[in-house]
Amino acid sequence: MKILTQFVSLLKDFVESEFFLIDGDSLFLTCISNVNLKRGQTLHFFYLVEQFLHDFLQKEARFVIVFFKDVENMYFNYPDLLALRTTLIQHLKHNTGVTVHTEFSNCFSPEWEIFLKECYPYFLIVSEKGIIPHHTDFLNIFIIHALQKKINIVLSGGQETDVLRIYGYYAPSLYSHKEFFQKHENKLQHILHDYLRNYFHKLQKKEILLYGHMRLDLEDMQKELKRCEFFTLKQLEVNNWKLNFTGLPDLSDMILWRNIAYYYENEYITVSNQEIHKSGLIPLKSDIIEDYAGDILAELPFLSSNDPIVISLKKREFDELTHWHSSRPLSGDFERARCTSDVKANDAKARRNIQKLHYFYRVLGKSLVGSNRSIIVVREMPLKSPANSSAQKKGKCQKNKTEKIIEENKKRQQDKLERREEERWNNLSLCIEKEIKENPNSGMKRLEDFLETCPVKSVKLTVEMEGLEACFKSWMKYCLKPEVKSKDLSIIILMMKRIHIIHDKYTELLQNIHRQKLAKYLKYIGFDNLAHLLCPQESRTDKDISKYSVNMGAARFQLMHMGPYLFREERSDPDPRVQHFIPDTWQRELLDVVDNNESAVIVAPTSSGKTYASYYCMEKILRESDEGVVVYVAPTKALVNQVVGTICSLFNKSLPNGVVLCGVFTRDYRHDALNCQILVTVPQCLEILLLSPHRQNWVKRIRYVIFDEVHCLGGEIGAEVWEHLLVMIRCPFLALSATISNPEDLTEWLKQIKRYWQDVESAMENSNSSSNASKVLKKQKDKSIQKSSYCVRLVLYKERYNDLEKYVCSIKDNDFVIEHYHPCGALTVSHIKKYGIPSDLGFSPRESILLYDAMVHVWPEWSRMKELEPEEFSLFKNKIVIKKADTKIYEEELKKELIQWIQLDPDKLSVSHPGFSLSSSCPVTPTQVSSCSGLYPSRVLGPMGSEKSKSNSHHPTCLCLVCSVHKSSDTFPLACSLLGSRYGPRELILGSSPRSSVVTRKIQSGSCWPFSCHSSSSPTAAQLVASGARVQRLILEVAEMQELKKHLKKLTQVPSDCTYTDRARVDYKTFRKILYRIRDTRQCYKLRNLLWRGIGYHHGSMEHKQRQVVEMLFRVGHAKVVTATSTLALGINMPCKSVVFTEDSVYLDALHFRQMSGRAGRRGEDPVGNVFFYDIPLPKIERLLKSNVPKLKGQFPLSISLVLRLMLLVSKADDKEDAKAKALSVLKHSLMSFNQPRIMCMLKFFFIYSLQFLVREGYLDQECNPIGYTGLVTHLHYHEPANFVLVSFLVKGLFHKLCIPMKRKGPKKFSEEVMETLVVVLAHLFGRRYLPPCVKKFEKAFSHSVVILKDLPKDFATVIEEHNNRVHRNFGSFLLTISKLADMRKEYQLPLSEIDFSDKKCEESQLVTHLMPGLESRTAVSPFACLSNITDQDLFDINVVDDAMLRTISVNVKDIPFLQLNKYDKNGRKCPLNGYALNFYKHGSLSLLTLDNWLNMGDAFNLIRDFFLVIQSIRISLRELCDNENDNVVLAFKQLSEEFRKKFYKNGKY
Repeated sequence: MKILTQFVSLLKDFVESEFFLIDGDSLFLTCISNVNLKRGQTLHFFYLVEQFLHDFLQKEARFVIVFFKDVENMYFNYPDLLALRTTLIQHLKHNTGVTVHTEFSNCFSPEWEIFLKECYPYFLIVSEKGIIPHHTDFLNIFIIHALQKKINIVLSGGQETDVLRIYGYYAPSLYSHKEFFQKHENKLQHILHDYLRNYFHKLQKKEILLYGHMRLDLEDMQKELKRCEFFTLKQLEVNNWKLNFTGLPDLSDMILWRNIAYYYENEYITVSNQEIHKSGLIPLKSDIIEDYAGDILAELPFLSSNDPIVISLKKREFDELTHWHSSRPLSGDFERARCTSDVKANDAKARRNIQKLHYFYRVLGKSLVGSNRSIIVVREMPLKSPANSSAQKKGKCQKNKTEKIIEENKKRQQDKLERREEERWNNLSLCIEKEIKENPNSGMKRLEDFLETCPVKSVKLTVEMEGLEACFKSWMKYCLKPEVKSKDLSIIILMMKRIHIIHDKYTELLQNIHRQKLAKYLKYIGFDNLAHLLCPQESRTDKDISKYSVNMGAARFQLMHMGPYLFREERSDPDPRVQHFIPDTWQRELLDVVDNNESAVIVAPTSSGKTYASYYCMEKILRESDEGVVVYVAPTKALVNQVVGTICSLFNKSLPNGVVLCGVFTRDYRHDALNCQILVTVPQCLEILLLSPHRQNWVKRIRYVIFDEVHCLGGEIGAEVWEHLLVMIRCPFLALSATISNPEDLTEWLKQIKRYWQDVESAMENSNSSSNASKVLKKQKDKSIQKSSYCVRLVLYKERYNDLEKYVCSIKDNDFVIEHYHPCGALTVSHIKKYGIPSDLGFSPRESILLYDAMVHVWPEWSRMKELEPEEFSLFKNKIVIKKADTKIYEEELKKELIQWIQLDPDKLSVSHPGFSLSSSCPVTPTQVSSCSGLYPSRVLGPMGSEKSKSNSHHPTCLCLVCSVHKSSDTFPLACSLLGSRYGPRELILGSSPRSSVVTRKIQSGSCWPFSCHSSSSPTAAQLVASGARVQRLILEVAEMQELKKHLKKLTQVPSDCTYTDRARVDYKTFRKILYRIRDTRQCYKLRNLLWRGIGYHHGSMEHKQRQVVEMLFRVGHAKVVTATSTLALGINMPCKSVVFTEDSVYLDALHFRQMSGRAGRRGEDPVGNVFFYDIPLPKIERLLKSNVPKLKGQFPLSISLVLRLMLLVSKADDKEDAKAKALSVLKHSLMSFNQPRIMCMLKFFFIYSLQFLVREGYLDQECNPIGYTGLVTHLHYHEPANFVLVSFLVKGLFHKLCIPMKRKGPKKFSEEVMETLVVVLAHLFGRRYLPPCVKKFEKAFSHSVVILKDLPKDFATVIEEHNNRVHRNFGSFLLTISKLADMRKEYQLPLSEIDFSDKKCEESQLVTHLMPGLESRTAVSPFACLSNITDQDLFDINVVDDAMLRTISVNVKDIPFLQLNKYDKNGRKCPLNGYALNFYKHGSLSLLTLDNWLNMGDAFNLIRDFFLVIQSIRISLRELCDNENDNVVLAFKQLSEEFRKKFYKNGKY
């Protein structure tokens, strides 16, 4: 069975929540087979094992190691490995904190099944190859068994690591694995048992003959000694002897102790005499080198100025705008981005495109913020401040006669309005009261509709009281029904909502009669204490009213059933700076930040309203001037379009000719990027502008930068770009995020950067103190623009506005069951001890009550039981209206008490409670769920357990998102399954026949009439006579056509029971216009037909137009269900009532869970959000809920391409001082080196050696000015080191040798062989995606496809080897130089157990004797690696560097610009390159890539698109760099680009 793998990041941001397994024997074999390990050097072996595990622990991973008992028998013929395996088990158990399980026999044992069910690992790290064939079969059975248990597989070989992450080959669990296992389960068990039986018989026959009976040769004797060693080690475990196990790592290292002296004297000495290459450094002259790395220059060996190497470097300077041998301008990355439309465009087509684009943005914005929200911005008109408005109020103390007349007129108008509203209510009251009695939910909905349109407060009070009276009568009538056994409390909930509103909103209007009525209602439903509090004089009644009581206390009832409707502590005083709502206190702080021109890090939950400060900032800058620019940085293009739509809807400003309000710049397209006041872009594009030498005048116009989703700073891809932006901008900024756990650290780092810019600004002002008159005039002109502040504030807001209720969906006895999941069910005692309760793990009021009840059940003698009892709690006692803030205080008290219990007596929490415990969920039966539906009157359970929304005219709240499917290609089938569940036997897609669709279009347009009634000339008399009969036919056919159209409309109309959509939300014409936007997109027919039924799908491989349409129709309420991947996680505004997570996946981590679940219950949309888990194991749900938000950690900040771009900026910028300040800010203030002086020093050395590489390769001269092919290299900076190798090919003339056209007349044409070779070369550079070594086993199955990429032609491979040798020399010297920065105390310790081999206790050890002196030829490699004959010379071998270099210097081999021709894993097996690019070029099929190249459709599309964009970029660069337009290389790349384009867009309809 073929199992497909992907090379992915194994540990996501919330790694402490993820738990996985490591197969101990796979770990053992992976390390013992390491090609850099010398056989017999067991201490080095232990170092490799511990380094493997330490990499995971350093990144906060959680795992256990499992050694199966039965595998031990398979080492029968390898007693040395058997003894070493046993030593490893003992060492891990006794010397490390790693959990090791050895009690399981094999993967079929019942104990193993129970263990998997209880812990449910995230994935299993295992090898696909064993020590012998039988062991390989055992491992393969183990893999299949794990996959069918929904446990993902990660191969132990081929793993790579960097500063923050570990990457490996990952195979997801699929349903086909379960099918395969069920089909072959008996056979697999039989095979396994046969193997084990055979090995057991062999062991029984084996005898050890001693003394006189011994007949063994020396080799057999050594084997038997190893078996004795094994039995001795086993006895240590059986007898549980209390020994010191720290000597275990070198217990069996006999070859080391016997031969170490001889080895060093005879073999190692020859290595130490070898001269290690230490090239002298070329002297460089640049101010930036002195300013940044001047303190380390004295420590480096520089060549003299008359050295031949230095003399040979003299070359002519290279200007970025003019190529070194051509006068033709070289375009930048900005110009190369496709310009879709621009306000300066002259041709008619471009203007039409602008109109269409602006119309779409208006429609998009209307779906985001609604209509009538546009703000007309007027320059020189500052925003009102709260202080100014209050001062104006104080100034108006005396009223003149005119004001009194105006006031009297207003009063008369108010009286008239009041009488009119009373009359309107009198006309409606009877029917509304009648409807309340018949159906309380719909009746109260009509009453609330009236209240929303009524502006008179006194009338509203009357309406509230009458509605409450009607509701009370309905409750009494309901309670008197004889068939009622369990009461439906939905009517009481409606009553209490009205009582809350009346008591809280109309306090000043309440009279005694109102209070008496309220007291009566409260008394009847059993809340006597509240009734007495409201009206102490309320007379007693002799009636039996117990049948109307809810039989619980008032506080408990409010918490259990009123949670979504409890009032928040909202401010009632409006802020004049905000028009459409009253901001909270923390939101006002954000507005103050913008008013003061300060910077802020804003951390608040999803849907809390933090983004509003961004638009307030835009409005402020728009009002200041026509010159200032606000840049909004969004992580994705989808979010870019959303923000642009919002801006177009919110703002409207009259601007000078040629200047527009909003522009866009992404890698795929741009419009009005440099002539707008608000630029919305992605990080990579803003970096292009900031580093462009000739765009610095535009950069100086930036007044504010807004970073949305700034937690991408710690992301897997592009994180370093976010870091560069934050350190390069001089203006204030707003950094927004919902998921950062260390915002204080981030803020301190940003404060340090702002202090740096403050110092730079002061220095520049001092140097330019004698400014000329023009500068003074300019300052006077712009004096209205406030000076930027260097203050950075941290604004934290932790409370989510709406509660999230979690539910687990499952199939039990063929019934679909929905169970409520209490958040405490995710917590364990050990987790709380180690991590505490996550700060964002909140309880709803109902869940707080359930927790209290469980605690009382566990400990009836609990001392604080009465104090925390809801009716007695200080904030709840005798309180008519309990506020949401009160429930949060109650929740915190319960959490504190829970933590205290764990500290005092953890055993209390192991006591089970019916329906709830700390380690289990809180089950609620389906009947209980439906009975709770009264909590949310507008909701009923629909298909698949999701909640179907009733129509709601107040807001476009939609039904649900179905999220986190395994991959993008799963979204469409899942959407179709939703459609199928609604259709039943009906037809799935209308107009599926091509003929029927053509006829439909013709009938709708009237173009299928039998003749035309248009004529170019007037008819003659004869024609009129002759056409009498034709006129009659015409009339009949027109009538028939009308009937056909009516009939067609009936046929094409979607029945109401077969759709999720609400036709009232979007009219037919607008809907067709929206769908017209996706007419030419990929697979548009699938999406279009689903959208007709109110269903959509959303994933990364869709075109951005398709995603926009789905988002828009979902927001306006047309589409009610959307299936999606994580593309909705980053800030996309798609509010919904429910989010459903289906299937488990490696991509479903806690970060994506938090972002996606935040779509449910958004502020102002729903009272509560619902999250459903379907087909996700409970242990995974627990880990998703209890994990903490991630800490932001710095990436390795530098690369050679970045250094070259910085030098280009410093050399060619118009303002040299400003450019130098930007470059120094990037170099000095990386997040990785923040408060880390040792790392800072290492980065300085990396910078120096990068410059040396660039000078030697001919990209810089000795003054660090760009020369040579700098322009081409910087254009391809995304693809380092392939960009440098490409230049090497050009310099050597290899492309000219390859690209020889065919001999034919006409334009030059290149053969298919040349094109394929060109694709092979480019794929080796820019399409490097590795396959696991095991793929070669399936090579014969792919007869026609290119799965494994062909080898490079010899001459190209030779050039790469030469490039790699130069890299080795340069960066090998770098590693030797920075070895002094290592922590040598830690280097002499094993990484995990920290057993020290430099202690005085080991002075007699021969190993220590030879390790401690620090011989010259091994000063820069690990002391443990030295045991396997690894020396400093091996630092120049890329395959050895990772295992050889010192582990505390914070450098990874990925940071070195080395391009591997052949990649090998640690066991020496070759990892072939995926031939997807060549396969696509030959066959032109994306589907084929999914079948043969181990790719899913989404990855295949993205990879081919990126490869095509690289070809286009190279083609444009070569065309601009070459004088001859008919150059063979230029024409070859043009032909390749056009053929790739043809095949790529042909697949647009795949």
